[in-house]
Amino acid sequence: MPLIQSIDRALRILDLFDEYTTELKITEISNRMNLNKSTVHALLKTLQHHNYIEQDSETGKYKLGLKLFERGNLVVNRLDIRSIAKKYLLELSRKTGHTIHLVILDGKEGLYIDKVEGTSAIVVYSRIGRRIPIHSSAVGKALVAFKSEHELNKILDGYIYKQQTEKTITSEQDFLKELSIVRERGYAIDNEENEPGISCIAIPIRNHLGEVAAAISLSMPAAKLTEGQIDHMIPMIKEVGDHISSKMGYNPNLIIK
Repeated sequence: MPLIQSIDRALRILDLFDEYTTELKITEISNRMNLNKSTVHALLKTLQHHNYIEQDSETGKYKLGLKLFERGNLVVNRLDIRSIAKKYLLELSRKTGHTIHLVILDGKEGLYIDKVEGTSAIVVYSRIGRRIPIHSSAVGKALVAFKSEHELNKILDGYIYKQQTEKTITSEQDFLKELSIVRERGYAIDNEENEPGISCIAIPIRNHLGEVAAAISLSMPAAKLTEGQIDHMIPMIKEVGDHISSKMGYNPNLIIK
């Protein structure tokens, strides 16, 4: 399907901004897009007219506009699982003191749709709306481990196993072995595989069809992820997962295998 060039360029401009790059000069945008300034200026003015881009009157730099926040909230509000899960995430964080995440699968990546900050753990990487690799994260493993062979093959076709830390799984063979372990024990672990110093435990959330619709994870400093801690945390995380899955309509006794 042919792309509409002007729309493609406008969307690529929006993609230049993230939590690390919040403002850009027109020269920087022009260089990164490999486009001349006049073309970039016209695109920016169009985005600015519709409030998707704002310009600082003092510095002249451009930043994302509030229209994106407005549209993003419309999408988030459609994610019923977020409202269903919220009180359980808050309770789990309160009981454990750790940071809790709610993540869905979007294409070949996990997508954070909610987060409850813990009182005793510092997790730098995560934020709502950010994406996370499936091969290096506990939530990613939990999201794909229970897929059918056909679905999993589609996800892993052409997948790049980028090494996030020295402990990251970097091959499909090793990843498939890990997913087999996840299926066997019912939960996934990320032991500093995505972020140095941070470990996570994750379990899947199922919908009324028995499909994995999301995953929740508990993140903590890696030094605290002992075998005793895992044994202590798993029942609490699973209990929360069971409650959320039940609210999503999941009943294991009604699922036809």
